[in-house]
Amino acid sequence: MLSSIVTYLEKSLSISHKQEIQTASQILKNNKNIAIGDDCAAIADGDGYLLLAAEGILPELLESDPYFAGWSAIMVNVSDIYAMGGRPIAVVDTIWTQSLDESDLIWQGMQAASKAYNVPIVGGHTNCHSDYNALSVAILGRAQKIISSFSALSGDSLLLVSDFNGIVHPKYPFWDAFSNKEPHILQQNLEILRALAQNDLVDAGKDISMGGIVGTLLMFLETSNCGARLFLDRLSYPSILSLEQWLITFPSFGFLLSVRADKVSQVQTRFHEQNLLCEEIGLITNTKQLCLEWEDQSIVFWDLNQENLTGFGL
Repeated sequence: MLSSIVTYLEKSLSISHKQEIQTASQILKNNKNIAIGDDCAAIADGDGYLLLAAEGILPELLESDPYFAGWSAIMVNVSDIYAMGGRPIAVVDTIWTQSLDESDLIWQGMQAASKAYNVPIVGGHTNCHSDYNALSVAILGRAQKIISSFSALSGDSLLLVSDFNGIVHPKYPFWDAFSNKEPHILQQNLEILRALAQNDLVDAGKDISMGGIVGTLLMFLETSNCGARLFLDRLSYPSILSLEQWLITFPSFGFLLSVRADKVSQVQTRFHEQNLLCEEIGLITNTKQLCLEWEDQSIVFWDLNQENLTGFGL
């Protein structure tokens, strides 16, 4: 079982593509004022932080499902802000399309998500005479206390937070846990992260990205200069998917949290009260290796001592 999972993950482009981030880390590594490699740039401001982030949308998703792409462009940015214990303030967008008509569904998706998450679109750039279609969105937020991917500690429990009340996208490894939710539920679910940070229950975590659980965990370990044991036999996953598929799926509402042992129960209770999954799936170690385990089997999937993923780290 374990060897087949490892083979599946090794063939996944969603993980290997993360190494392309090294083109940025090599240039930005000398920035000593702001830690780079988190879900957002946390810029010290008064008694808290301004949070700044941006996301680009896959061109093939924009072409095949422009409404979903527009919604997702807002959603992923909002998620990045909350993942760091913040609350979003506003977004700006950059849209390039080949005609006015081709921008309509993109705008409809962005406007729907803006309303659902109560985050206004306040500006950006529009070009409807492009040779291609492209979309990116940037977001500004604020936090008093942050959840950072640089803060995991050896001995922490690794928690997976997700929402199985959703549907799988018909063409892409995306789990849609937002289309069937009322706006107040979407906002309440995300506000849990901010409350955990404010109450000093969580200071280390990361939003699960297109790299899925395994790719995101690797980025998390790299920035924290840690390793982990990931207990695959403890992982729950939506019944419509296999475990292998779930490991590389973008879950739309999904977070990895590194939590001190004495706070695990309190953290889990906060999510369970909203009928969300929060399960203990691993242990943070000091090895700088990601070990995948299944019952009595164990394999070193990635050794950060030997090979970087993104190049961002301590």
